[in-house]
Amino acid sequence: MEMRLRRITSALAVIAIMAVSATAFAGAMKKDIVDTAAGDERFKTLVTAVTAADLAGTLKSEGPFTVFAPTNDAFAKLPAGTLDDLLKPENKSKLQAILKYHVVPGKIMSSDIAGKKATVDTAEGSKLSVDATGGSVMVDQATVILADIETSNGVIHVIDSVVLPTS
Repeated sequence: MEMRLRRITSALAVIAIMAVSATAFAGAMKKDIVDTAAGDERFKTLVTAVTAADLAGTLKSEGPFTVFAPTNDAFAKLPAGTLDDLLKPENKSKLQAILKYHVVPGKIMSSDIAGKKATVDTAEGSKLSVDATGGSVMVDQATVILADIETSNGVIHVIDSVVLPTS
């Protein structure tokens, strides 16, 4: 009887440890949008811009958000000197507008727009055109090169160009 009680107690202890470990592991697996981007070298320029624009706190909040994230190579396609000018403190509001144009409130997965054309409202206040009817997904003039990077507060879709609001 005593041996049986020890086995049951040991089994319950193992189950409890596994449950706590699984919960901790699941929480550690999904970082927020900013931490996910910061952990990926492809987004070094984006993270620098988000920090300069004081938008990290917003993108670390609960959300959910959909971020169309330009890579370092996408920022490099901008005309010479553009990024350096945008990162200057006196251009912070312009940088914020451009970055917010890449953010859509809510979580839009690729499966939500597959085979569709849509216009979505951005955090900047303008509308962004998304076209998933062809062989690739277009966001304004940018191409989605990697979709559905899920984070704890939304999703990131990687794009090959910086998209700019019309105003």
